[in-house]
Amino acid sequence: MLTLATFDDLPHIRHGFFTREGGVSEGLYASLNCGLGSNDSRDHVARNRGIVAAHLGLPAAALVTPHQIHSARVVTVEQPWAPADAPQADALVTNQRGLCLGVLSADCVPLLFADPDSGVIGAAHSGWKGARDNIAAATIEAMVALGAKPEQIRVGIGPAIRQQSYEVGPEFPDHFADAEPFFRPAARPGYFLFDLPGYVAAGLAPLGLADIADLGLDTVTDPRFFSYRRATQQAEPDYGRMISAIALG
Repeated sequence: MLTLATFDDLPHIRHGFFTREGGVSEGLYASLNCGLGSNDSRDHVARNRGIVAAHLGLPAAALVTPHQIHSARVVTVEQPWAPADAPQADALVTNQRGLCLGVLSADCVPLLFADPDSGVIGAAHSGWKGARDNIAAATIEAMVALGAKPEQIRVGIGPAIRQQSYEVGPEFPDHFADAEPFFRPAARPGYFLFDLPGYVAAGLAPLGLADIADLGLDTVTDPRFFSYRRATQQAEPDYGRMISAIALG
């Protein structure tokens, strides 16, 4: 489990950007695979999610994750749900103690949010579609609706695919109207390298937040992390998912 200093000094906030280490899964999924959408054993995934919740001082049933769909949809959580009942969304917010909000990733950008003074937290999953539609700002808006204040909100950016690893095709920049500074030419003529975490952070910058911190770690090049792109490059049939989670203590 990795943490960020921006949250470490908050007495009522528990958080973690979990690696792929420390669980019970085997093979391609070794070992802390928390992805119910993978082909891993459901029992192993459930046990791994319980390990995550325990690290944050909560029972397994307190951990909730959405059914992620690469959207900008945010759900306000008032009580835990069973995994089968997870709503389709890519971000969660709450002001309820005893809940642990989690998002899954394997190259996309995981984001954790906290307003310690108002007691509001959030978690978001941002792939390129979520970044384009600014799910991070939508999460802030949902937190404000619960009483958070932007100038008190701290944001943490977790392990994600970094620009040096994110080669995209010639047509990819057309999906964005304002992202030119976040593309640079790749070695292959006509291709680009996209700074997804940088683009996400830039979408948050104008909001007057208390802090935006980034672990700066690349999921593709660092074997501590699951990576969809690395699994594809190595012709592996499936891949695990990491979890990033935050709770009000």
